[in-house]
Amino acid sequence: MPIEIRNPAAPDDIVATYDETPASALDAHVAHARKAQFDWAAIPQPERGAMVARYVDALEARAENIAMSITREMGKPLAESRGEVAKAIGEARACIGRASAPIGEVFPSQVPGTVAYSTRRPRGVVLGINPWNFPFSTPMRKAIPALVYGNAIILKPASLTPGAIVLMAEIAAEILPANLVQAIIGGGALGQALSEHTGVDAISFTGSVDVGKRVAKAAAGHLAEVSLELGGKNPAILNDASDMDKALDQIMASAFAVCGQRCTAVSRVIVHRSLEEKAVSGLAERADAMQPMDGAADGAKIGPLSSMQQLEDVSGFVSRATQEGAFIAAGGRKLDTATGGYFYAPTILSGVTRGMEVARDEVFGPVLSVIAYDTVDEALSIANDIAFGLSSCLYSERTDIVERFVAESESGMLHVNSGSFPENHLPFVGVKDSAMGVGGSNGPSTIQFYTTEHTVYRRATV
Repeated sequence: MPIEIRNPAAPDDIVATYDETPASALDAHVAHARKAQFDWAAIPQPERGAMVARYVDALEARAENIAMSITREMGKPLAESRGEVAKAIGEARACIGRASAPIGEVFPSQVPGTVAYSTRRPRGVVLGINPWNFPFSTPMRKAIPALVYGNAIILKPASLTPGAIVLMAEIAAEILPANLVQAIIGGGALGQALSEHTGVDAISFTGSVDVGKRVAKAAAGHLAEVSLELGGKNPAILNDASDMDKALDQIMASAFAVCGQRCTAVSRVIVHRSLEEKAVSGLAERADAMQPMDGAADGAKIGPLSSMQQLEDVSGFVSRATQEGAFIAAGGRKLDTATGGYFYAPTILSGVTRGMEVARDEVFGPVLSVIAYDTVDEALSIANDIAFGLSSCLYSERTDIVERFVAESESGMLHVNSGSFPENHLPFVGVKDSAMGVGGSNGPSTIQFYTTEHTVYRRATV
């Protein structure tokens, strides 16, 4: 059954049509992946790295096509889509650089004449289930380490944004062995069926907490390794800053990139009460200056939300927040356009308290809540008093506060006097409801997810 993809900036515009993968074809996809992986694993890892590097070069040559696909299907400004592609290529090359790194350890043995060491082997067939907000960089974070470490990978895109993964699979077929990178297209039922498939050895999922729990349960049924990258409710504690404008600029960029549809987006500004008025007015002024528009338009800085459902969800959050006592300092409304696009005004909410829904649940839209505090103890308590633990920021030039933040903030990634943007070569990790399992994305720890560990006890004679 064909899947029609519509432009969220102009929903009457059908930008692509894809054929849905039938459930009856899943066994064949897995079997083809298994055969391709067996041959791929026999290639020495440094040579695999060189082959993957050629694949990444081919992807980079198609960067503009991939970026345009992202913008047309998901809605983000073309500049952001180009940035997503460039960052994904950079992350891929950082991963490829580890293809010749050590993969084991030598241990002293208790037995004379014995050499003991550990080594690692490819895990097998990996399933990568991807979100719609980063339709290229997220599957790249799954595919590149999977390939470098000798696995085959089946990629399932979100139904809203299949284009980037389809291009990844097409380009892989030109550069890499057949069926090593496959794309399957369909809804949640297809992802569930593959998660339950006994031929899948590992599952890397990025998305919501509720769906992630279902994936983990399915993986447990056949003891597949699982890595979950889930949601966030990320705070920025603003205690002091010698350059307040620069701090507010960084917070705005962290909050409203990808129209706030980013798991690492700052969604709460926890500000010292002495700075509250200045922070609210500064953030509101910046939000009012942002003009949402079609992501493909020249000069677009912020695009539409990805779907009508997202638009309704964000609008509902803001409406309920005002009913609970929050104030709209900027935005707070749907935007009418001639195209009927899913546009929502960048929104600053003041007077938010820690118990409000908007302060605790993931909005995933262009909404930033401001919460005041009086003491550092209170600020850290507010920051940590949520189910999530993905990313957090602190703006302070006091060493004692910085040290407490680094020691006590319950987040996988901590940023001091900088926005919530991860670097290419560092682990992308979370705690609490934001993640499960070893990080399957960036950083050297990815080897633990994409390979199995083996201990060797070796003697020259009996």
